[in-house]
Amino acid sequence: MTRESAFKQRVRARMAKTGESYATARAHLHTHQAQAQVDNRSGVLHVTNGDATVAPLRAAGIVEPILPWRDVLHEGPVPSGLADAELRRVRAEFIAGEDWGNLPDILRGFEDRDQQLADHANDQLVLWFEADLYDQLQLIEVLARLRRLGVAPERISLVSAGEFPGIAHFGGLGQLQAADLLRLREDEITVTQEALDIAAAAWDAFTSPNPSGLQRVARIESPVLRYLGEAFGRLMQEYPALSDGLSLTQRRILLAVEDGAENAGAAFAEVGRRERRPFLGDWPCFAIMRGLASGRQPLLALGEGADFARRTVELTDAGNEVLAGRADQLAYNGIDRWIGGVHLTDAETAWRYDERREILLSQL
Repeated sequence: MTRESAFKQRVRARMAKTGESYATARAHLHTHQAQAQVDNRSGVLHVTNGDATVAPLRAAGIVEPILPWRDVLHEGPVPSGLADAELRRVRAEFIAGEDWGNLPDILRGFEDRDQQLADHANDQLVLWFEADLYDQLQLIEVLARLRRLGVAPERISLVSAGEFPGIAHFGGLGQLQAADLLRLREDEITVTQEALDIAAAAWDAFTSPNPSGLQRVARIESPVLRYLGEAFGRLMQEYPALSDGLSLTQRRILLAVEDGAENAGAAFAEVGRRERRPFLGDWPCFAIMRGLASGRQPLLALGEGADFARRTVELTDAGNEVLAGRADQLAYNGIDRWIGGVHLTDAETAWRYDERREILLSQL
């Protein structure tokens, strides 16, 4: 197949997807092909969903500056009303407290990250983020920051992927080859002012001490932020369920063990398989397992060993009772968990997720 015939196939594929004429689709692809060839020039900052995407971007011919956005925002406190320096300190202390890194190094990394973004406020920015919860929270943080910096929306573009042809259970940009990433750029979207406003409102809802705003974000339909509503719907499922007090992730861990996972690593892998858009890394998942194995009435029994992934896992009697819906996790063990700006501490008054109605309910 010649290079020209391959390009024509891509034009026709875009026509089928967008309804554009041949000339319009061809012009769009030529523009992005030319853009990819000059992305090694100064004045373009590529922001990625962490480190895994950096190497394939470099292999695709995109060179520095590439800024990996590093934070597990779905875990730990992300309270509103803090100055940037205060928020960096809160996040760094939480991550270090989970033994996921060294506090000075984490804090320095956050400072350098934020400074680099601010330094490029007058340049073009290309954002590379997936559809899952981990990425969508990072994306709205980046967009909310760019909005505060006064960056014009037309200087921001988004490469966002929820699926990829030939991959049945798409796991992320980091698993793609260089040519695949360039193909994704054919659907690159220029950010609008409306999208910036939506991202800022979503960030405010996420960091608010009252989670009632999450439901509004979950209903959003945006042609730019296509996956945001779905991600916030998944975020709400991390609240304790009305039926048994378990978050969806906790329940999936227990179900994985019930179905025969013999160790923590196998349970983690099964949790990922059950997730439509996998977002949870192994360290945060193992931290949730530790939580299930502690408390007044542990739901999970963990074996010994330095390698956590190899530690055996087994349901306790209490775990079986909760999983069967005959007991409540919060009644057994209480709760002390941050979800964004919400600190859940009182089992009797904690917000709960109603699986049937797909809404959050206050127990006050």
